[in-house]
Amino acid sequence: MTEGPTPTVAPERAAQLPAQSPPVDPAQTAAAVDKVAAPGRISWWRGDGGEGARRNLGLIGVLAVLVVIGALTRSDLYSNPDWVWDNVLSILKLAAVVGVVTVGMTFVIIGGGIDLSVGAIVALAGVWCTTVATQSYGAGGMIFSALTVGLAVGLVNGLLISYGRLVPFIATLAMLVAARGLAAEISDKQTQVSDNGFINGLASNSLLGIPLLVYILAAVVAAGWVLLNRTTFGRRTVAVGGNPEAARLAGINVRRHTVLLYALSGLCCGIAAIMLTAQANSAQAAMANLYELDAIAAAIIGGTLLSGGRGTIIGSLLGVVIFATITNLFAINGLSTEAQNMVKGGIIVAAVLVQQVQFRSLTQFLSRNRLTTT
Repeated sequence: MTEGPTPTVAPERAAQLPAQSPPVDPAQTAAAVDKVAAPGRISWWRGDGGEGARRNLGLIGVLAVLVVIGALTRSDLYSNPDWVWDNVLSILKLAAVVGVVTVGMTFVIIGGGIDLSVGAIVALAGVWCTTVATQSYGAGGMIFSALTVGLAVGLVNGLLISYGRLVPFIATLAMLVAARGLAAEISDKQTQVSDNGFINGLASNSLLGIPLLVYILAAVVAAGWVLLNRTTFGRRTVAVGGNPEAARLAGINVRRHTVLLYALSGLCCGIAAIMLTAQANSAQAAMANLYELDAIAAAIIGGTLLSGGRGTIIGSLLGVVIFATITNLFAINGLSTEAQNMVKGGIIVAAVLVQQVQFRSLTQFLSRNRLTTT
């Protein structure tokens, strides 16, 4: 049987066929992958992944500057190591109560909300847990009462905002007034003294030379960090704050999650009420005045966006410590509270301006720079 002629390809058709690729050397492929991966690893610090670390280091730098200012203005005090250690503990104790409130506020702001009632919730929980009837149940009854009141008021805030469709600003502002009024009614506008030795000892006792209030703050901060960074609840909080509609389409129950965020803030207020009652050995309707502004300011300084969707617990803690250090610095130099408040206001404005500049220009610049480098 005779074989047919070998088929040939027309010259114009052959020109259209793709050229055969040369053999690929595995070593060259690995080197190419390393070249592509290397900029990604280097750009983490300069990109969004390292943004929180950069901000936290900046806050630590601010703390260092404040310490240097204190050492220059009061060298007679800072030359004494014992005084320096005692002063550090005093700053941490000063920051403990506001720090616990700020943890709850950070979650609320990351979730796209705001809570102006935290100071009033602390006052109401403190007054409620120091009534004669509550103190008759001992320390356990006082702690249970404060936590329950804080949690219940937080749930009311969340329900009004989520299911009542009230604006968070209006709902929590109304709760601020109502909670202060209820606290004044319960206490009859009088200071209620705490007679419980265990509760009072939380502020006066220490463990390994460190006040118990600092351990409580550390425990709340650690729990908040884990909840925000290592759980589904934290990821949903960021999603709800970043884009509520996208979070809803992704299957997140936005209303229920918002209720839980305000309940968490109220629970932190209940813990803070016990701590503040321990410090003063008493409670009154006017306690924790303007704590809501201190907590919001600390969260903003720590990098939490007021529009929601971003924030860190460690950054908020550093913000609280910075404000406590400023207060301490003004106290040891005998400066007025009015000047201190003006400085705090300037810091808040500067932090908000930095956030705006960062998101409108700096992030875009870094993104273009990453693309060019890659």
